[in-house]
Amino acid sequence: MNRGLALLFNAQRILRDTPAQGGLPDNSALLRRAFRVAWPSTLESFLVALVSVVDTIMVSSLGAAAIAAIGLTNQPKFICLALFLSMNVAVSAIVARRKGEGDRAGANRVLRQAILLTLLFTVIVTAAALLFAEPVLRFAGTNEDTHGLATGYFRIIVGFQVFNVLNMVINAAQRGAGNTKIAMRTNITSNLVNIVCNYLLIGGHFGFPALGVNGAAIATVIGTVVACGMALRSVMHPDSFLYLFYGSESSEKRGFDAGTLRTIANIGSSTLAEQLFLRFGFLMYTMVVAKLGTNAFAAHQIGMNIITISFAFGDGLSVASVSLVGQSLGEQRPDLAKVYGGFCQRLGFLCSALLAVVYTIFGRDIFRLFSDDPEILDYGIVIMDFIAVIVFLQVAQVIYSGCLRGGGDTKFVALVSLISVACIRPLSGWLFVYPLNMGLIGAWLGLLLDQTLRMLLTRWRFCSDKWLTIKI
Repeated sequence: MNRGLALLFNAQRILRDTPAQGGLPDNSALLRRAFRVAWPSTLESFLVALVSVVDTIMVSSLGAAAIAAIGLTNQPKFICLALFLSMNVAVSAIVARRKGEGDRAGANRVLRQAILLTLLFTVIVTAAALLFAEPVLRFAGTNEDTHGLATGYFRIIVGFQVFNVLNMVINAAQRGAGNTKIAMRTNITSNLVNIVCNYLLIGGHFGFPALGVNGAAIATVIGTVVACGMALRSVMHPDSFLYLFYGSESSEKRGFDAGTLRTIANIGSSTLAEQLFLRFGFLMYTMVVAKLGTNAFAAHQIGMNIITISFAFGDGLSVASVSLVGQSLGEQRPDLAKVYGGFCQRLGFLCSALLAVVYTIFGRDIFRLFSDDPEILDYGIVIMDFIAVIVFLQVAQVIYSGCLRGGGDTKFVALVSLISVACIRPLSGWLFVYPLNMGLIGAWLGLLLDQTLRMLLTRWRFCSDKWLTIKI
C-alpha cells in the first residue's frame, strides 16, 4: 500500500479512542476484505443506477411528458415498497449477525420467515395500490399531460411487484451473509434484460408492438421475473450458507415463528418508520417541484436520475458496511466493525471525488443525452453544479447510515429521516421555490440542505460508538 493510501486507510486513526478488542489485522488485509465485499455490491448498485439512466434516455424519445410521468410514479412506487425495503434492512442486519455467530440455522430461519411475510404483505399492498392508483397519482402531481401515462405505467409495475420483492428479500439475505456477488449477478442480468426489452417494446422493433411508456413498464417486469428466478435458485443449494430448507425438516414447525418475527420486527419497525418518513418527504418535495411545470419537472427528473449514480456508490458501500459491521459484531469485535465502517467511508470519498470531477467537466454533455430542449439544458447546467457538491454529502451519509443499520441502530436513522427528509427538505424546498421565488434552483437548495444535515447527524452518531453496543 502506498503512503497516501496508508494514511487514508489506517485502522488506528479510525478507532481513535475506541478500544481494540484483540489483535488487528494489518491495514492492507482489512482493506482487501472490505474491498472484496464492497466491489460487487457497489458495481451492482452503479450498474442498476446506470440502467435507470439508460431507461430514462430511452423513454426521453417519447418527449418531456413521458419523462415527467415516470418520474411522478417514483414516490408512490416506493411507498408501496416501503414495508419490504424496511424488512430487507432487518434481514441483512440479522443474517450478518448470525453469520458472525456461526448460526446457520438461525440465518435460514430468518430468510424463510421473511419470504412468508413478503408473500402475505404483497397481496395486501398490491390490491390497495391498484385500487387507489388514480387518486394517489393525482395527489402526487400528475396533470393532463402526464396522468394517463403515469397511471398505466404504475399499474403494470405494481401489479407484478411480487417478483421484485421476492428477489429483494433473498438478495438482502445474501448480502448480509457476505454473498454480494450473487446479488450483483442477479440484478445485472435483470437490468440487461430490461434494456433489451425496452428497445423492443418502447419504440417497437423486430416486429414487437410500440407500447411507449407501458412498454418500459413491461420491460421492467420481465427483468424482475428473471431476477426472481435467479435469486430463488441461489438459495436452493444445500452446501450454501443460505439454503432455503436448511433445518426446516426437523427443528422448525411450518408457518410463522413468533421468536424470529419479533427479531425482524425489532429492527424492521424502526426502518419502516424511516422508509415512511423518506417517502413522505420525497413525495412532498416532488409535489413542490411538479407545480413548476412539465419542462422544469422533466429537467429535475433528469437531475434526480443522474444523482442516482452517486447514490449507487454510497448504497453499494452501505450494503457492504451492513454485512461487515454485522458480522464483526456477531464475532464480538466492535473495533473491527468501526474500522470496516471507516474504510467503506473512505472508499466512498474517493468515488465522490471522481464523480464530482466528471459532473463538473461533462455536466451539460450528460444532460444533452436526455434532451436537446434549450430550456431543459439551461436548467441542467445549474443542476449539475449542485450535484457535484451534493455527491460528497450524499455518499457519506448513506454509508454512515448503513453502518448504523448494520449495528441495529435503526431508530436513530429513522429519527434523522423524520427531521431531515420529512421536514427540512420539503419545507425548505417550498420556502426557496415559492415565497423566495427561486424556482427550480430553490428546490435543489432544499435538497442540499437536507443532505448536509443528514451527513452531519449520521457522522456524529457513528463517531459516538453507541451503535456498537446494540444487541440483536
